[in-house]
Amino acid sequence: MRFLGRSLVGLFLLAVTAGLLAFAGDLVWGALQTRMANESSSRPARERVFSVNVITVAPETIRPVLATFGEVRSRRTLELRSSASGEVIWLSDAFEEGGRVLEGDVLVRVDPVEAESALATARADENEARRDLRDAERALALARDEIRAAEDQERLRLSAVDRQRDLLARNVGSQAALEAAELSASSASQSVLSRRQAEANAEARLEQARTALERRGIALAEAERRLAETEIAAPFSGVIGGDVVTEGRLVARNERIGELIDPTSLEIAFRVSTPQYARLLSESGALVGAPVTAGLDVFGVDLSVQGVISRESAAVAAGQTGRLIFASIEEAPGFRPGDFVSVRVEEPPLDRVSRLPAAAVDAAGTVLVLGDEERLEVAPVEVLRREGDDVIVRARALAGREIVAERTPLLGAGIKVRPLRSEAQAEAPPQPQTLSLDPERRAKLVAFVEGNAFMPDDVKERVLTQLKQDQVPARVVERIESRMGG
Repeated sequence: MRFLGRSLVGLFLLAVTAGLLAFAGDLVWGALQTRMANESSSRPARERVFSVNVITVAPETIRPVLATFGEVRSRRTLELRSSASGEVIWLSDAFEEGGRVLEGDVLVRVDPVEAESALATARADENEARRDLRDAERALALARDEIRAAEDQERLRLSAVDRQRDLLARNVGSQAALEAAELSASSASQSVLSRRQAEANAEARLEQARTALERRGIALAEAERRLAETEIAAPFSGVIGGDVVTEGRLVARNERIGELIDPTSLEIAFRVSTPQYARLLSESGALVGAPVTAGLDVFGVDLSVQGVISRESAAVAAGQTGRLIFASIEEAPGFRPGDFVSVRVEEPPLDRVSRLPAAAVDAAGTVLVLGDEERLEVAPVEVLRREGDDVIVRARALAGREIVAERTPLLGAGIKVRPLRSEAQAEAPPQPQTLSLDPERRAKLVAFVEGNAFMPDDVKERVLTQLKQDQVPARVVERIESRMGG
């Protein structure tokens, strides 16, 4: 019993001790919370300052440049079609893809046997018509001679009648002789009428012969034309393109046998949006002849050509938008119809505008302006053009003020910044990177360029000239080796 009593007393004391410890811990924890609540742990806030690049807004006169893409076309392109049917018996050596021909050169000959036979028949018919005409002319001449003879005989018979009447009046002649003379005179008059009828028939025959000769002449000219159509000649100087026929092929009338392109008469066709088209109109609504620059990159050699806007499409094609504009170009070495080129059109100049980086203007058309105490302010601008990484804006109220060149989400109105200003120094244009080639590498590049059949001769000569120099532009080498697979 004593052991049990002591055990209960020990458990009681242990429980009291644990309770006191828990109460003491709660008191300590409450005191700590009260102290932490009463004491402020935050430090005094310090304003954050951002470093930004700033530029000065300087109004000036700027000529915007409209950048787009276009296609080189030939203003003179002719489909060569066969005017005669038959077998192709001869082809010119230049009648092949890319062959150059001169005006008047014979390109194709079709078998002329049938045309020659028809021409010979037409000539024989014409000769026969000429003979008939000569016979009709002789017959008419004879008929007229016969009329004159009959008229002479009529006069003689009439004189005989007068003589018989005179004799009868003097009681010398007889009534029977007078009647016989009158009958002879009547017969002579009837003969004259018959001869005149024969003359009329001869004249009609002559007219028919002349008409027949004209018809035979028309048939002869038609036969000569058909014979001439068996030869197809170049109507102007140019280059042969398209699918051409081969010797021995049978062609039908009006069948397409090739295409003739004039490479010296080129133009550029490019499409612009309707707002861009509106910028190219004058006050009277006519399309202005704005200068155009077309560029073509061939093996690292930039080919460019100048032109002027000449006209626009008459209507908008189905499924298309905007306007199709054509620019005429004069000298365009290295360009070929079908080339895809970049086009830059100089628009009419804009006065009192500024060119700013595109990152300086947000979607709402506002910029951040450096204000008093180097704090930012929001100011609106009118965006007129977007050109690559730049925008052209009109902001006359901001002339001479500094704006943030590159906006970030951390910048806004009232933010204090540290402006970073760059000194306006004229930088020299970067020199093109060049490199020296070892003989083996140079020989490979030269051989590849010389064996390229798709490169124009003038461009090939220009590239070879660069490859033969001691220092070759690295861009040219990179382009050529990329096409070589090296």
